[in-house]
Amino acid sequence: MFGASYNLQRRAFSLLELMAVVAILAIIAKICLPRLTGGRDSSNKAACYANKGNIEIQCELWRHNTGAWPATSLSNIGADINYFPAGLPTCPVDGTNYTIDTAGRVVGHTH
Repeated sequence: MFGASYNLQRRAFSLLELMAVVAILAIIAKICLPRLTGGRDSSNKAACYANKGNIEIQCELWRHNTGAWPATSLSNIGADINYFPAGLPTCPVDGTNYTIDTAGRVVGHTH
């Protein structure tokens, strides 16, 4: 009778085995997580530079068509759907609005 109860099959993991799996997953997360978030940051910076270039090109077109630079806050060109059909973009890095100087160049946003 003692031998029959001794041969019961094991149905669960031990606490030590579960702790080992959790430790391994924590190490993998510690290695992978910085790489994943770093890619997002560099993508946002690249998108900011693309936005700056697009804004400067549209400002050049505005000056060519109207004879003057747009407002430094870009309020007049941002409201014109011929230049920004989807609306004036904001910086994907920090969410701020773009502004230009008197020569039509985007000010700041040197991330």
